[in-house]
Amino acid sequence: MAIRSKAFVSFIVAFMTFFLWQPHGGAMEVTDKFAIGGILAGAYQYQNVSDAPGLENTGRGGLAFRPEISFTPTDNDEIFAKFGFGAGNALNDGTSPFIIAPWAADLEADVKNINGRERDYLLTAWYKHTFQFGEDHSLGLTGGLIDSTDYLDENTYSNDEFTQFMNEALVNGPNIFGPSYDIGGALEWNYHNFTVNGVIMQVGENDDLRSYHFYGAQAGYTLSTGLGEGNYRIIMEGTSEDFNDPQGTSFESKAAVLFSFDQQLGETLGAWVRFGWQDDKALINYGSLYSGGIDISGKLWKRGNDNIGIGYAYLGDGNSGIDRTQVAEAYARCVLNEIFALTLDVQWMKDDYLAGDDPKGFIYGVRMTAEF
Repeated sequence: MAIRSKAFVSFIVAFMTFFLWQPHGGAMEVTDKFAIGGILAGAYQYQNVSDAPGLENTGRGGLAFRPEISFTPTDNDEIFAKFGFGAGNALNDGTSPFIIAPWAADLEADVKNINGRERDYLLTAWYKHTFQFGEDHSLGLTGGLIDSTDYLDENTYSNDEFTQFMNEALVNGPNIFGPSYDIGGALEWNYHNFTVNGVIMQVGENDDLRSYHFYGAQAGYTLSTGLGEGNYRIIMEGTSEDFNDPQGTSFESKAAVLFSFDQQLGETLGAWVRFGWQDDKALINYGSLYSGGIDISGKLWKRGNDNIGIGYAYLGDGNSGIDRTQVAEAYARCVLNEIFALTLDVQWMKDDYLAGDDPKGFIYGVRMTAEF
């Protein structure tokens, strides 16, 4: 490990020691208007793969630290900032033969030169004002450095790489393209059981090294029945014409639609699905996504904060030489106390190409998180 990584780990240990001595769980309220919180997560993953020439069965680890600060001068105003630091890149450093990342966390390489902006470590920094029209009617407006996935492609059981599934295909829809950590604005309208979110962003750099504009919207409805609460959402995303076409001869825009549903099925069971499509004018890995899974609450074994998640994703219809990708993942999460949780995780992945080798294999992981 490099000297800077050792120094980073030492800082994390000191920081967490300070928080563990505090008589609280969750974010620390410095005053009634100012709070500090965040998450520290470390994971080790070992891959056992075949049909992957030049790559071997091996293991890698990574550490992600995401402190955040919040200042609420009034009940309707908030100033917020989130930082990201990392040590190691787990299997996301080219060690894995798979296109989709086995851990969707922002690790060491992801928090430097963010979107080609020559900005390191500062992920989001925004101001939000909420107009409260009634008890169940509000409109929030946010501007600054934002993350589109905070407003789009939400899902109760499949949306957090630190506490739920680790694989990128089961955290968000990889066939859509919501950017993170750049300049933009967001709207959040809530009226009783209906919600509408909108996002506009100007992103510094895409994979083709060009700046582009992003537009996204999400409409949702929350339904409460005898089974429990369910959330039903449709997400639409688009970009400016700043992406290479499959032949590399012209620039094209991107457009996609995604459906994301989650539903409680009684006290101990939940289910979720995602499915959607992206057009293929631009060069894309995946045009379609079909995924889903179940969540089993620890109430079943009298540990209500624990859970088990099982999920599967099928992706295909791209135009970059990939025929299809399949991902299956199961995890068991044990909450140790108000701060720490331990997750055991196993994934199976397979990439089928139109020509050449088709890598496949298992990835075994362990993840420890500390939320403060």
